Amino acid sequence: MNIPVFATPRVYFGDTAMEALRAYNHKTVAIVTDDFMAKSGKTDYLAGFMPQARISIFSGVKPDPDVNVLHAVAAAFKTLQPDVIIALGGGSSLDAAKNIKVTLEALHPKHPMVLVAIPTTSGSGSEVTTYAVISDPEHGQKYPLVSDQLQPDIAILDPQLVVSVPRGVAVDTGMDVLTNAIEAYVSSQANDFSDALAEKAILLVWDYLPQVFEQPQAITPRAKMHNASCMAGMAFSTAGLGLVHGLAHALGGVFHIPHGKINAMLLPLVIDYNAATGSDATRERYARCAALAGIKQGAYPAVIPTNSRVKSTFRYPGHAA
Repeated sequence: MNIPVFATPRVYFGDTAMEALRAYNHKTVAIVTDDFMAKSGKTDYLAGFMPQARISIFSGVKPDPDVNVLHAVAAAFKTLQPDVIIALGGGSSLDAAKNIKVTLEALHPKHPMVLVAIPTTSGSGSEVTTYAVISDPEHGQKYPLVSDQLQPDIAILDPQLVVSVPRGVAVDTGMDVLTNAIEAYVSSQANDFSDALAEKAILLVWDYLPQVFEQPQAITPRAKMHNASCMAGMAFSTAGLGLVHGLAHALGGVFHIPHGKINAMLLPLVIDYNAATGSDATRERYARCAALAGIKQGAYPAVIPTNSRVKSTFRYPGHAA
């Protein structure tokens, strides 16, 4: 029997969120991150909360982590047998750490491990989801994985870690947040819990992503986008995603365009296609998203060209056909 369930990690957020790491002060800790995080002192920042912990750091994660990185990290940590795995970084580091934990659990089934996810970008929501993406460079593909085993146990949202993210990257990842929320909201698996989180995420993105662009050093917009990313992740972790992400993963594996940027390019096209070919309920859901974002009726034309074989009958709320 398929019983609906809404399960999320424990989430610490705000200026004091990192204090949660003190619980692992006497544990064996493995940190999975990238070279920039290690060289910029972010791993030292984490270690400062666990001065008595036995810490090992793997900083070889690259964008779009592949199976080779997974094997390398699992081999490096095989004899360590960490009590805690901390994923520090963007979606790539978080996805790598998720897969590493599952691999190590298979090697040491009697040794439980806690996975702590600390995102340094506001986009994927991977810190709370059951999703991970692994690339296969040999075949030029990305494989989206879904399993309850991939969901972190703890998520820590520290706004200080995202305030230095370059404006262009923050905007790209912000569009990923918006796409995650919209796709969760129009999903056939949407429910009361995912709707509440998706709606709030859309509101936060619409209010604060422009502020991140205009005031990239301001902490409040960054913190709000960090929260929105987490909420959107919770929403799609239970409701699922859609065609935008299906296409984005396929294209990303070939062209290596940032995930959020591909989403931004595809989102209006997919909205128009789904609205043209979908049900009244789907159109009503998209109209609700537009209303949440404050888009005025009739403000935007349909995206699909008039000479397209797909004839759209949907025009954003109030738009004349």
